Amino acid sequence: MPLGYRLIRALSRLLLRLFYRRVEVVGAERIPPRGPLLVLANHQNALVDGMLLLAVIPRRLRPLAKAPLFSNPLIGPLLRMTGAIPVVRRQDTGTATVENTRMFEAAGRTLAEGGAILIFPEGKSQPEPVLQPLRSGAARLLLGAEAAQGRALDSAVVPVGLLFNEPGTFRSGWAHVLVGEPLRLGETRARYATEPEATVRDLTERMEDALGALLVEAGDRETQRLLHIAESLWRAEADAPAADAGASAEWRRRAVRAYRWLRLREPERIFALRREIYHYAELRERSGLGERGLGAPLSRASALRWALRETLLLTLGLPLALWGLATHAAPYRLNGWLVRLARPDGDVEATYKLLLGMLLFPLGWIAEGWLAWRVGGWPLLGFFLVALVPSGLFALGWKDRLERVARATRGLLHLLTRRDLRRFLVARRRGLAREFEALVRLVPEAVLDGSEEDRKHHI
Repeated sequence: MPLGYRLIRALSRLLLRLFYRRVEVVGAERIPPRGPLLVLANHQNALVDGMLLLAVIPRRLRPLAKAPLFSNPLIGPLLRMTGAIPVVRRQDTGTATVENTRMFEAAGRTLAEGGAILIFPEGKSQPEPVLQPLRSGAARLLLGAEAAQGRALDSAVVPVGLLFNEPGTFRSGWAHVLVGEPLRLGETRARYATEPEATVRDLTERMEDALGALLVEAGDRETQRLLHIAESLWRAEADAPAADAGASAEWRRRAVRAYRWLRLREPERIFALRREIYHYAELRERSGLGERGLGAPLSRASALRWALRETLLLTLGLPLALWGLATHAAPYRLNGWLVRLARPDGDVEATYKLLLGMLLFPLGWIAEGWLAWRVGGWPLLGFFLVALVPSGLFALGWKDRLERVARATRGLLHLLTRRDLRRFLVARRRGLAREFEALVRLVPEAVLDGSEEDRKHHI
């Protein structure tokens, strides 16, 4: 990997690890280690999608990006460092036809040299958890590149599903990357020579089916939030172990299929279940109790030991945390204020925050360094520079811990002062789990496993 690409990759890893509480990858071993490769991914989170794939895919990727981004003074240089290939789109030019000869030539050369291309075949980013119909560009690029080379490249097509929870919220969400099984062209290559349009349509449908099979297409963010709540309470009630990203996605896919099937046949029960889940989640959130915290009664002695230990740890770390918070507070607050002022769409909120942060934090540190030099000279400036990164990371962890402790303390107070609260919430959860099971029993297994579902018409 060229030095510029490695720098962008390292920066993407750092920013995303800071922004999301958890980034989990499943199936990375399915990426062929060498040879021509086309990576397909859904597009729900604007530039963050590309950053995420550059950070976790163990090969150098050349992304296809819309041409206007290359003129952006902040984004353009970063795209060039990754070797991105510009794509001209109709909506960017306002004309009926566009010329992308250079794009196809560059992509063809990359594949012929055994390189890897990253493409978002939906053609645009959108905020809802649903796959838009794929455009034919990915299939045309792959088949056209092979035809232009006059030989079989044996290109692999790897679908990658990107799943997010609260994608635009700092330190509140997670990102899952699910890598599917590679598709091979097989006889498609020979057919393209005689039936190009039909072959492109068929390959696009194969790509769409492969990509859709990896996603949890809830349809809207409210239903996605409902699934998150439902899965957490179901796993807690069943005393099931915490699931990895793949198992969690499969549970939610089955739940979505059941939900769509039941919504047409049992609309009143589904509406009542949604209402009860939201009510339960609101009560549990106000109580400060987590799902696992409802599992077993807590004695006063164990609660006191926990409170003393956490208070001691927070107190010992307070000086360094305060320094870290103070040196990062101004750009952090300014970033949030500017994003609220811009009011971006849901799919670009995280992009706004990350790009503004890349600009505001260095400017803030320069101003603070200058102030430290004016106040305390070189010794204070040296301390500021040495402590800047460690104190910032420590403050982030300390703040996360403080929030967990505050939430757990609220829950403990409720448990110790209202002994009936835990029993009440457990009873509500058990009732919801029974209703889940009763409703799922009504759904044919062929619907749950997806064999009787037409993905294109489910929303």
